[in-house]
Amino acid sequence: MKQRASALTLALVAALIAPVAGAQGLRVSPQIGASRAQTPQPAGPRLADYIVAVVNSEPITNNEVRSRLVRVEQQLSQQGGALPPRNVLARQVLERLISEKAQLQLARETGIKVDDVSVDQAEDNVARQNQITVPELHRRLATDGIPVSQFREELRNQLLLTRLRDREVEPRVKVSDLEVDQFIQEQKGSDDLATMELNLAQVLVAVPENATPAQVAALQTRAEGVLARARAGEDFGKLAREFSDAPGAANSGGQMGLRPADRYPQIFISAAQSLPEGGVSAVVRSGAGFHILKVVEKRQAGMPGVHVTQSHARHILLRPSAQLSESAALERLADFRKRILAGTADFAQLARENSQDASARNGGDLGWANPGLFVPEFEDAMADLQPGQISQPLVSRFGVHLIQLLERRQATLSQREQREIARNLVREKKLDEAYANWAQEVRGRAYVELREPPL
Repeated sequence: MKQRASALTLALVAALIAPVAGAQGLRVSPQIGASRAQTPQPAGPRLADYIVAVVNSEPITNNEVRSRLVRVEQQLSQQGGALPPRNVLARQVLERLISEKAQLQLARETGIKVDDVSVDQAEDNVARQNQITVPELHRRLATDGIPVSQFREELRNQLLLTRLRDREVEPRVKVSDLEVDQFIQEQKGSDDLATMELNLAQVLVAVPENATPAQVAALQTRAEGVLARARAGEDFGKLAREFSDAPGAANSGGQMGLRPADRYPQIFISAAQSLPEGGVSAVVRSGAGFHILKVVEKRQAGMPGVHVTQSHARHILLRPSAQLSESAALERLADFRKRILAGTADFAQLARENSQDASARNGGDLGWANPGLFVPEFEDAMADLQPGQISQPLVSRFGVHLIQLLERRQATLSQREQREIARNLVREKKLDEAYANWAQEVRGRAYVELREPPL
């Protein structure tokens, strides 16, 4: 399980707000119920739905394209990105839907299935990441005009796509020592922003849709007050937890994670570009509200950081089989969790007796792990835990897990560890390339008939 997955693994709600312009590997935050963009509608839209494309024997309708298009525009607007012309974006959305349709057909033809229990778990994860309950999630979906059945079907499709990509793309990628050496050498000495990685933290003071000028002014004053306190030396993470309206700020302290600079909105890059590590920007305005940004880390893309936060966790892994379905594995681990929390069972003992990997002999103990060591779904669940907490059961490509975070610490990486992180980064880059090639192959094998353009 200690194998880093590529950025190909999409967020569970990527079907709702998926990037479409060359960002197949972008992991999108599952933000639900955010203020909606004022999307311009074309003059004189056709009242009846119609087919815009056929992939093999399955149609893609104009309504499907329009529904996805609105969500993409909402996400781009929230991130402060510039919107391309609507007809251009509609074409990109259609191409994304064609590619997904062809991949979903392949997944079903090769016997990949996702049961209702896995969809339930995915729905729980989306709600938890947005710090709401599932009923509240359903209410917000209804407010945004998204039927729950449609949302669950899109979750199911994304799980199908993720499992297909893991199976088809992962075996294609190997990384040699020479490639690692070349990668490290290429990164030395470069100061090009295009090759930089940034970890930014933010405090977002959200501005509601249709806010009055007086409300906007009051919210801007609030943001300026937060900025003054940050520049006076107050802990930025504490300010984010107290004031930020961004999803997940209570757990992350506002940090958005180390990522290539081009994965941030351009307005964030412009505000942070000249700041040193630890620097705090002026108040930045976007479609979502007022942002205060702090540069937590700035480095050349791909160059391993010397200081990292390590996690010490243990888990119980059940591998679905003919004798144990995925649903049954999830139910069994949910029962284990209930017993452990009630004090009637011991995590380590249950791991020794039930876990189906090499960690079982150590009571499920996985030792100290650097960021990026585990697959994203495992890391995301672990990141949400405080020491001593136990996750809900979750599914990865390796099986079904129950995780307990034991402790965290700051550590300085050895040269060998830094090299291993560099190897993982090379692997992720090659996985992105392999995915792009594979997706083109799947698209090329499909019969695609383009009909009337979407409106």
